[in-house]
Amino acid sequence: MSAIDGLPPLRAVIAAHGLSAKKALGQNFLLDLNLTAKIARAAGDLSGADVLEIGPGPGGLTRGLLAEGARHVLAVEKDARCLPALAEITAAWPGRLTVLNADALEIDPLAHLRPPVKVVANLPYNVGTELLVRWLTPPDWPPFWQSLTLMFQREVAERITAQPGGKAYGRLAILAQWRCEARIVMRLPPEAFTPAPKVESAVVHLTALPAPRFPADPAVLERVVAAAFNQRRKMLRASLKGLAPDIEDRLRAVGIAPTERAEQVPIEGFCALARALAG
Repeated sequence: MSAIDGLPPLRAVIAAHGLSAKKALGQNFLLDLNLTAKIARAAGDLSGADVLEIGPGPGGLTRGLLAEGARHVLAVEKDARCLPALAEITAAWPGRLTVLNADALEIDPLAHLRPPVKVVANLPYNVGTELLVRWLTPPDWPPFWQSLTLMFQREVAERITAQPGGKAYGRLAILAQWRCEARIVMRLPPEAFTPAPKVESAVVHLTALPAPRFPADPAVLERVVAAAFNQRRKMLRASLKGLAPDIEDRLRAVGIAPTERAEQVPIEGFCALARALAG
């Protein structure tokens, strides 16, 4: 029996249902229920929230979320092989778990969720960054979610939380930190997973701010940041010259030296430049 509910240990569940992680689906199963409960706790108080989970697999994190008191969990799983194992969890927690056999990139989860909503997931490696960018760039802000507690490869987690001046700092850091508090709350070695990936993993917790840190048009800011970091080794006067013929004057006007490179500019600087270009 497991320590957090009356269901069997995950290794027994995987054996009983013949589940093996598929590389094509970016799957790496986390089997230690103590770890999955710890991830669930990193999301904060779940008792008054609906939780969106992407890629539950055999349901280790799902069980942690339910045991930690989530009001309701919507688990979106693309791999139909995992559905019988998830059905056992649904039966053990009546009315608390809904499982959708669907591609997370193709559905609107809001039809199944009541606010407040928290997103907690051991994201499949092959879609994790794309989902994060979607959640960070909705048409309206604040978004549908209060917080995101997400597992990534350590390198991606460090890019999300990076500060100016280092190689990890780039578009992902600016997208995340412009409108969120972002921090790494947990690190996991490869051997915590089955099969063990070649890299370490980390859990990032992002809390949505009521409004962006600095005013800027999101579309203009995205254009500026993309242009700057697509040629990050170049000086800004070269990487941004396609945005405006007088880009050097505009950079100087907002206090950025045209000879600086993208990784040297803080979020506030990019937002100021976006406002200057929009105006």
